[in-house]
Amino acid sequence: MIELNANEKYADLPVSLPAKASNPGIIKVGDIMLYGTSTLVIFYETFNTRYAYTRIGRIEHTAGLKEALGSGDVAVTFSLD
Repeated sequence: MIELNANEKYADLPVSLPAKASNPGIIKVGDIMLYGTSTLVIFYETFNTRYAYTRIGRIEHTAGLKEALGSGDVAVTFSLD
């Protein structure tokens, strides 16, 4: 995933997904969102936004998330427990 704005990582997906975007007002650390129909975003900072996203999920245990993602581009693997 690619670093952006010192608050998120994003990756362009190979296919579009169904989207129902809305402005959440506040992005919270751990939010996993879809921007447009094919850009997956993980947020590691909390901040106000004027952009619209489709909520995909949330990382519940965010302690150390920023450090785990680092300051540059990273490889991320998703799994369900």
